[in-house]
Amino acid sequence: MKIPDNKRYFRIGEVSRIVGVEPYVLRYWESEFTQIRPSRADSKQRTYQKKDLEIILEIKRLLYEEKMTIEGARKRLASMMRRSGDAHADPRDLIRNIKKELREIVEQLE
Repeated sequence: MKIPDNKRYFRIGEVSRIVGVEPYVLRYWESEFTQIRPSRADSKQRTYQKKDLEIILEIKRLLYEEKMTIEGARKRLASMMRRSGDAHADPRDLIRNIKKELREIVEQLE
């Protein structure tokens, strides 16, 4: 489904229909991917923006089409966001990736 151009904000039910996953999946992804940070309305409902939907659609593609694990999708998404210069890239993911690369270098040197 396509993201509507005429809206700026979406509730979780709308996002669920647009993306094609259940709301509990969106809540789980929110806990696993730091790039998804919907704001909360006064009614305490999650309010997603278009950029959130784009990230969610990319997560769905990585998990469902590329068959990546959550960890693999998390790393790929963090890498993509760093390359694009997105401010939502999580510094913890950057540190994890640097540590992993350093471990690989040490293994090669041994």
